Amino acid sequence: MPFALDASPPGSPADTEILTRIEKDTVQYFVRYSDKLTGLTRDSSRPGSPASIAATGFALAAIAVGGARGWIPEDYAFRQLRKTLGTLLEKAEHQNGFFYHFLNSQTGRRIWASEASSIDTALLVAGALLAAQYHPRTEIEEMARKIYERVNWRWMMNGSSLICMGWKPESGFLPYYWDSYNELLILQALALGSPTHPVPPGAWQEWLRTEDEYNGKRIIHSHSGSLFTYQYSHAFIDFRELADREVNYFSNSKLATLANREYSLSFQSQYKGYSETSWGLSASLGPGGYKAYGAKPGEGLHDGTIAPYAALGSILFTPEISVPAVLFFFENYHKNLYGTFGFKDAFNLDKNWWAQEYLGIDQGISVLMLENFLNQEAVWKKFMDLKYIRKWIESCGLKTHSAKPA
Repeated sequence: MPFALDASPPGSPADTEILTRIEKDTVQYFVRYSDKLTGLTRDSSRPGSPASIAATGFALAAIAVGGARGWIPEDYAFRQLRKTLGTLLEKAEHQNGFFYHFLNSQTGRRIWASEASSIDTALLVAGALLAAQYHPRTEIEEMARKIYERVNWRWMMNGSSLICMGWKPESGFLPYYWDSYNELLILQALALGSPTHPVPPGAWQEWLRTEDEYNGKRIIHSHSGSLFTYQYSHAFIDFRELADREVNYFSNSKLATLANREYSLSFQSQYKGYSETSWGLSASLGPGGYKAYGAKPGEGLHDGTIAPYAALGSILFTPEISVPAVLFFFENYHKNLYGTFGFKDAFNLDKNWWAQEYLGIDQGISVLMLENFLNQEAVWKKFMDLKYIRKWIESCGLKTHSAKPA
């Protein structure tokens, strides 16, 4: 069962102290790797990395959290939020409100022939709206609202019943659409809740809820089976009391997390990194580059690479297995895996490979899930209070329905 609203997270005070340190350290990524002039946040700590619009969205959220927690001076946090939102409004290149996936962090111009991305823009907007909730009735709230109102979600449907993944000036709309379950829930929520350019309410019913079973668990699953697809939307939206045609996505993410760990354990004899307290298959860096690692149901791509953010990002769903995993990584692999800005991206014991960099989106999901877990679900409470989210819930007819034990 999910823990109660007023309950302390499970674990000893020492465990809570370590988890709090991890969250505090991880917030600092967004201070260090956000451009001093524009506020745009780098995709990774790798030298020469461009800004990522999704990482910038997580930065807006993380800096607001850090300021509220006293980990960043409050006046600095406010100035940083204002700077970033100002850049997004006035300088960052976009098409009909949709920002390009990768930008030059100093100028806000599109780079790498990247697409105007619907999901990355949604994560940016979510971060902006959350930051606004920490600073109501200020210019932060006004700028975040303008960014949201500018996004023409209906245009991104390209005359179809689904939302397209992106658009390029050279070739137009991409041939790919958000047509099945994954991280699209936050995109759908913001597109349906838009005060200016909402998609039709029927769009909620158009995407597939592909269901399959692993180890006796029936799961509506993503194509890759990567854990992040069950986490991103849940960092902002509290799904525990929302039912979509009798489906509860909080319970679904819990089952997917349990299946992810069990899938790893089924290969324990082949990969020495997999164990009861060492698991987490999700898109990350690996010995051969960035890959969409995941479990069944789904593609189930894996090679012994584990991403610590996978357990951190599931801490709300499965504290009983996520907390021990996070503590195991912290205590046993600290020298190679932990640094100034929290956990580095991933590791692979079989290849004796340890990531040397941090990824902004992976740091972002870690901060938000830990904040919900450690601080009385602060992010959930603020985000669920948005009128746009209430509009989405009402327009889709989502029923109040508590999450059932998995």
